[in-house]
Amino acid sequence: MESDPGHPRFASRGRAYVYVLPCRHEDVLKVGFSRDPFTRFNDLHRRFFDFFDLDRGMLVAVDYVKDARRIERALIERFAADHCVAPLVVREAAAGKTEWYRGVSPAVHALAAQLAGEGGFDVTAPLRPWLLDRIRERADALYDWSSRLHDMAGDARAHGADAADVERVLMDTLDMCDRIGLAVDAHVSAEVARWYRFGGR
Repeated sequence: MESDPGHPRFASRGRAYVYVLPCRHEDVLKVGFSRDPFTRFNDLHRRFFDFFDLDRGMLVAVDYVKDARRIERALIERFAADHCVAPLVVREAAAGKTEWYRGVSPAVHALAAQLAGEGGFDVTAPLRPWLLDRIRERADALYDWSSRLHDMAGDARAHGADAADVERVLMDTLDMCDRIGLAVDAHVSAEVARWYRFGGR
């Protein structure tokens, strides 16, 4: 995990990905492209694993950014009339202006799959197994990273300082791992596991 207390990065080098990311509780979705979808999803919402429906999400993997831009542009142009504003809970700086759509989820998925097939590109759907693989690539670092944040929070509280921000980052990251399918208790210290299961709520 990174040296700052923010979320870890899970970059996938060498490829670009077009993503179709439906919201869980409303018929709204986000399309876009990124070399690092995991970090992009977190940029959109700090609890993206709860806010978005990972089981209805899709990635199209391409070798060149120009292909990702072409597919994204085709989706934007085809569904321009169905554009909507980003949900208010999405981080404004990351929300995008023209890539949110309402009421067209099946059609967006179908066109993305069609374009992927025409280009011979790999499609990943649902997203959860792909995200779990990215977490597992860095799971060995979770022990030290989580212990360090847990100690930072304890030191802050011992000195009368507010530990809420550090604890929130730690809780969000452990929740992310847990929701996506990593056995959290097997990758953190016993002390962090107890805090997560019993003391951090």
